[in-house]
Amino acid sequence: MSIQAPVRRITAPQIRARKGGDPIVSLTSYHAHTARLMDDHVDFILVGDSLGMVMHGMESTVPVTVDMMVMHGRAVMRGTRRALVVVDLPFGSYEGSPLEAFHTASRILKETGAGAVKLEGGKHMAETVRFLVDRGVPVMGHVGMTPQAINTLGSFKARGRDEGEADLILEDACAIAEAGAFALVVEAVAESLADRITQEVAIPTIGIGGSVRCDGQILVLEDMLGLSERVPKFVRKFADLGEQIEEAVVAYADEVRQRTFPGPENVYGAPAQKPAE
Repeated sequence: MSIQAPVRRITAPQIRARKGGDPIVSLTSYHAHTARLMDDHVDFILVGDSLGMVMHGMESTVPVTVDMMVMHGRAVMRGTRRALVVVDLPFGSYEGSPLEAFHTASRILKETGAGAVKLEGGKHMAETVRFLVDRGVPVMGHVGMTPQAINTLGSFKARGRDEGEADLILEDACAIAEAGAFALVVEAVAESLADRITQEVAIPTIGIGGSVRCDGQILVLEDMLGLSERVPKFVRKFADLGEQIEEAVVAYADEVRQRTFPGPENVYGAPAQKPAE
């Protein structure tokens, strides 16, 4: 009789140990069924606050709440058994103080079962990262273009194209790594800057609009599947499901209006009559 070994979920320290090794694969997910489909093929799944825009039609990530992150985090955990699940700390839930960040992070980890949290910011968030890590919270950092700061940045544009800004972002990356983060998302920066960050920090870099030489890559699932109307330059559409879904909806609507659906194979017959005795 064979006994199947239990599937063990990937952990933050295992991701940390991948620095300079095989590329780390990641995608976002916000619900159980897509998480289930990708679980065997990615190393970690990010429940990103991008769900505000992708799932809820918001204009930015700023209005996303902790309750929303918990709800979607639970769904993703229910759909997975192998990949590390990382949940974003939403805007306004961690910036006030390290203690505020700990309360938010501990709630998310407890209520979702996820293995780590992610937060945005550079040097000014290093103390918070260290505070969380010292208290048992695995933290993924995020530098470069930080969507939660859209109201001060003004637009979702690439960062670090001039030397002065590039040096500041590199300092941010180093500060977050030194504070104890296990990995670092590097978003929408000049390729040369992503390369410098990858070379100079001791933790894995996860590129999204960074460089092929980052230690790993991440994309928003709906973007790479062709479900989003507009996507950044750094997205490659690996499928065009938006067009396929619309074609399927049109075909369904036509059949309903023509009364060809449901067909005989889609309906239930009357129960068989018992023969008379």
